[in-house]
Amino acid sequence: MQPPDLLFLGFFAFCAGLIDSVVGGGGLIQIPALFNALPNALPATIFGTNKIAAISGTLSAAWSYVRRVKLPWALIIPAMLAAFVMSFTGAAIVSLIPKSIMQPVVFVLLIVMAIYTFHKKEFGLLHTHLVVGRREKLLGVLSGGAIGLYDGVFGPGTGSFLIFLFIRLFSFDFLHASAASKLVNVATNAAALLYFVPTGHVLWQIALIMAVCNIMGSLTGTRLALKHGAGFVRVLFLVLLIGLIGKMGWGMLR
Repeated sequence: MQPPDLLFLGFFAFCAGLIDSVVGGGGLIQIPALFNALPNALPATIFGTNKIAAISGTLSAAWSYVRRVKLPWALIIPAMLAAFVMSFTGAAIVSLIPKSIMQPVVFVLLIVMAIYTFHKKEFGLLHTHLVVGRREKLLGVLSGGAIGLYDGVFGPGTGSFLIFLFIRLFSFDFLHASAASKLVNVATNAAALLYFVPTGHVLWQIALIMAVCNIMGSLTGTRLALKHGAGFVRVLFLVLLIGLIGKMGWGMLR
């Protein structure tokens, strides 16, 4: 690739890392940039290259959050394991579920999430100390597994769905929900890479350059989130949902 193309991809990888570290949705920035810069690449190669950069930034963000935000590991670890298994399962059965069915369902769910978050002004602004019992662990496994399956089959908005569920089911605030979502997202990305790497669907030179830029963006985003707190994350969450709704709506109309 020519240096201008690498600069183009590096810039969008930085932006993707910044947004994804706070509210998810980095793939919405990074994947279109890769399709634009690599018009002759196979879709699987685009997604594999994207996953290397994405998991690098997500790991960086997760590490930054874990050092500063206290999380209930008895809930998070079962959710991560379920997400890993179901994401790999989703990737294996992706051809069995038509995207023509998935897209309208996800579109409606995003609208419901946006309306709920907008009208519930206190939603995600207060963090409740969670006692993790059998019920909470089961909910964690079910929600992690469901989102992992969705990420393996379809993908757009995975981080946003995770944040919403951690707030709605476990009374996290936006900051803690964002931190928890990054850990579960690491598991879903790792499961996808078990398919993409052995099958040769990664352009390593491009992926590593984008990974560095994605990490830089993630570090910037986590600093902003930790500095400005749950209110800042809530605003970005709503902006991202509106962007997702607009993008998916436009895609269905075309």
